[in-house]
Amino acid sequence: MTNDQNLETAPQEVEARAVEARVEAFIGVREARRSEVAEDYVELIAELIHDNGEALPVDIATRMGVTAPTVAKTLGRLARDGLITRAKYRSVFLTEEGRALAKECRHRHEIVLRFLLSLGLDPETAERDAEGIEHHVSERTLALFADFADRS
Repeated sequence: MTNDQNLETAPQEVEARAVEARVEAFIGVREARRSEVAEDYVELIAELIHDNGEALPVDIATRMGVTAPTVAKTLGRLARDGLITRAKYRSVFLTEEGRALAKECRHRHEIVLRFLLSLGLDPETAERDAEGIEHHVSERTLALFADFADRS
């Protein structure tokens, strides 16, 4: 292969790698979106159990700003996924897997929140933004956020 051929294929290879990277990023975002609702629910259920001793579907609906049928549908999915147990019209409980996920979500949320606050963001905006970022941040980026927040 001549130098001219190398120069011609190099941009194509770079472009192909860029396309692959974007594909991987889009797949990652879609996966994060699929798990985002489950993560929000288990985190809220853990919080309600901690604060009130139980998590009732009506309280979940109120705190999530959604309807009771939406909560019922989502709780059904969470039960099928092994994250909760429940009885109709009764409290919702986290399984061991659900508690582990809730703990992990809370940890990610706290790191992102500390990072945003260390940048000087006001607490209200930091809390709202952390709620979205926590679901989409990679472990590597999360570690950098934690390091930065710890140094600040």
